[in-house]
Amino acid sequence: MLLLPLAFAWVYPFLWMVSAGFKTQNDMYRNGASLIPEEFTLDNFVRAWTVGRFGEYTWNTVVFSITVVVLVVLVAAPAGWALSRPTLKGRKVILVVLAVSMFIPSGYTIIPTFVLVNWLGLGNGLLGAALAQAGPSLVVPVLLYVGFFSQIPKELTEAAQVDGAGYFRTFFSVVLPLAKPVTGTVVLLNFVFAWNAFFIPLIFTLGNPMLRTLGVGMYGFFGTNTSDWTGLAAAATISVLPVVVVFLFLQRYFIEGIAGAVKS
Repeated sequence: MLLLPLAFAWVYPFLWMVSAGFKTQNDMYRNGASLIPEEFTLDNFVRAWTVGRFGEYTWNTVVFSITVVVLVVLVAAPAGWALSRPTLKGRKVILVVLAVSMFIPSGYTIIPTFVLVNWLGLGNGLLGAALAQAGPSLVVPVLLYVGFFSQIPKELTEAAQVDGAGYFRTFFSVVLPLAKPVTGTVVLLNFVFAWNAFFIPLIFTLGNPMLRTLGVGMYGFFGTNTSDWTGLAAAATISVLPVVVVFLFLQRYFIEGIAGAVKS
């Protein structure tokens, strides 16, 4: 019971944001702190969805986030499997380099990343932005996969090889299906990070505003509608609510994956 006031204070800003999205402008100015709208309206969400173009931004964000997740899983899972093998030469050096790279601020690497993506011909596009987002996001997933795969008994993979399975078939048919908890964690973490990303999508959509994601769209909407508090609240709700729902449904995979990866 003693923690209820603290919990309410913690979630109050989110509840206020959702509530303000259903208020009229007059209601907002008269009774802004209240969580219950006196005059219920959906006009704010309609305005944000159409005039603010958050319908387009939501679709762009879905495409961007799913692309990032697919790229991360496709690279991190095989890399984690390879680095979990004690026979790999230079394994410890690679793991140390990966761990150190986690502490490099993204601002220091954005210029070479931008140049590389443009050289590939993917500038001003969601695929280029997804590549730039997925690259720095690989470190933690790789380490999670390494921690999980290192626990798999070698007898299991040896039995698959005795049955005639090659390296890749052993990985995709035997090893990867066992890593569902870690894969769920990687998918959830990177989906949330990509959905909320701002800096990289901003850089890679400057030349094509039609491809803005929700984070960048919210920034632009705030810049042109600073006095439209109810519209801003509705836009923020559209931006945040989907990822909160996804996290609530997939949180058990997050817990299982973290526990499985760090289990000794």
